[in-house]
Amino acid sequence: MVMFQNLFVKQLNADAQESAAPQAEPTATTNAPVAAAPATAHDDFDWSIDKRNVSHYAPAEKVKYDKVYDDTFITIGDGEIVTGGVVALTKTDVVINIGFKSDGLISLNEFRDLPTLNIGDEVEVMVVEKEDRQGHLHLSRKQARIHRAWERIVEVHKTGEVVTGTVTSKTKGGLIVDVFGMETFLPGSQIDVKPVTDYDQFVNKTMEFKVVKINEAIKNAVVSHKALIESDIEAQRAEIISKLEKGQVLEGTVKNITDFGAFMDLGGLDGLLYITDISWGRISHPSEVLKLDQKLQVVVLDFDDDKRRISLGLKQLTPHPWDVLPEWIHEGATVKGKVVNIEDYGAFLEIQPGVEGLVHVSEITWANTPINAKEFFKLGNEHEAKVVTLDKDARKMSLSIKQLSEDPWSTIETKFPEGSKHKGLVKNITPYGVFVELEAGIGGMIHISDLSWLKRFNHPSEYTKVGEQIDVVILSIDKENRKLQLGHKQLEEDPWNALEDTFAVGTIHEGTVTRKDDKGAIVQLPYGLEGFAPNRHLGKEDGKSIGADETAQFMVIEFDRNEKRIVVSHARIWEQQAIEEKEAAKKEARAEADKTKKAVKTIQGKVEKATLGDLGALAEIKEKLKKEEGNG
Repeated sequence: MVMFQNLFVKQLNADAQESAAPQAEPTATTNAPVAAAPATAHDDFDWSIDKRNVSHYAPAEKVKYDKVYDDTFITIGDGEIVTGGVVALTKTDVVINIGFKSDGLISLNEFRDLPTLNIGDEVEVMVVEKEDRQGHLHLSRKQARIHRAWERIVEVHKTGEVVTGTVTSKTKGGLIVDVFGMETFLPGSQIDVKPVTDYDQFVNKTMEFKVVKINEAIKNAVVSHKALIESDIEAQRAEIISKLEKGQVLEGTVKNITDFGAFMDLGGLDGLLYITDISWGRISHPSEVLKLDQKLQVVVLDFDDDKRRISLGLKQLTPHPWDVLPEWIHEGATVKGKVVNIEDYGAFLEIQPGVEGLVHVSEITWANTPINAKEFFKLGNEHEAKVVTLDKDARKMSLSIKQLSEDPWSTIETKFPEGSKHKGLVKNITPYGVFVELEAGIGGMIHISDLSWLKRFNHPSEYTKVGEQIDVVILSIDKENRKLQLGHKQLEEDPWNALEDTFAVGTIHEGTVTRKDDKGAIVQLPYGLEGFAPNRHLGKEDGKSIGADETAQFMVIEFDRNEKRIVVSHARIWEQQAIEEKEAAKKEARAEADKTKKAVKTIQGKVEKATLGDLGALAEIKEKLKKEEGNG
């Protein structure tokens, strides 16, 4: 401000000299020295001059001087960016002259990027306030830089121009990047095409970016380095696809492994190596063969220009194992394989990678009993088998485990003749019988009716369990159908022959009702026998019915030895007793009548001539006899 005051004073002095020459005497006096001014006597001094020592000018001169003063300063507004000169430097501030009525002070911290700042240098600053509360001019170089940086960021966002920035720090979810002096945000997902977990490695690095998003309201910008990489990849991808052909062999790097396959980086273009195209043999997961960042030669199986999908193959680079099948694998040969798949109908054994054979459930054992393949085989287990059929053209092979051993049925009559007794293992139980294994490949069934002479079972599981040992006798042999009929009760004599007299019809035995249904009740009788009592034969003399677990007397009313059936009755006992009591009463009455008749005949023989009184007594006796006969 002092500089502008001096300039203004010099201009006034020059004007004063120019106007003083033709005049006889000065029109006004000033504090500033005037050249060639005549000395004035003390008594001649004009005492009318203003005490403030203000000179008075003619109107024309006043307009002229006002214009000179106004042209000395510039017109500015708040928020305006102007260029100013550095007029002074202190330890903490920089004095900036922007041609305003006063200079501005800016903190030296805002010039940290200009370590060689000197007096006379020009810089851009923003007018924050022309006059703050203290009347000072408030300037800011930082806000000017931010404003200019934002203008450039908006421009490059429109044009797509690539900019250079420096990563200054790490923040939540990404990095802070200085672009044109303004802080921008670089999300973690926009750093690279590959996932980045260590953000610290990028701090203080200078990199190229694209401005991908801006917010005018809050002046916020998002930048991306990934976009540049993707654009480069896109160019490489277009070039690769233009040269792509089916059957072409490319080198790729395993970039990701999933359950269904692996993604290969083909140098800017991704392709999928599906799990079934990795190996001729079965694998449960691609990681069994592949590793991340592994470089491989792969063949292009198919590709889609529009969707930009490429299907790759690894196993196709080697011949199919069936086409180079070793000579030692032939029909009749013994091979060893690993269980790679199990179905209800059998299991597949992998003899060599890509070469599999089926062991059907019927080829597991010589036994005729059903076998569950999922219980016999376990994934990964190894088994030896015999090659039964081999078709290289159809790439099919059938195997047999049982044919590795001699067919035990060829000597069945010698080893297990009819009537012979053996001990076997209960392998399976069905509603109609029990399957018993006598030795590997040899077994038969005990029908439910052949388990016991005396008891009737609703289900064989009431008598035995799977895994238990049981004694059997060979009843018959069906060699053609590979079946044995076994018996268990036949190990003992038929007790029904001896029990026919014990449980003859009409005999009475004590029994316990074990269970009841709508038709009647099962009664447990002595010697382990069971009888059946129809509902009408369960009635008691008091009108009630015998209940479950109740013990009572039962009469055998039917005994069928051939059908092994006994029918009993409780009601028949008391009903028969009532009949017998009635018959006894009748018999007694008849005896009494006979006795009376005999007495009458005796009296009649003794009396020769009956009197009237005797006739009356005789009539009473006759009447009594008639009544007794009527009751009989």
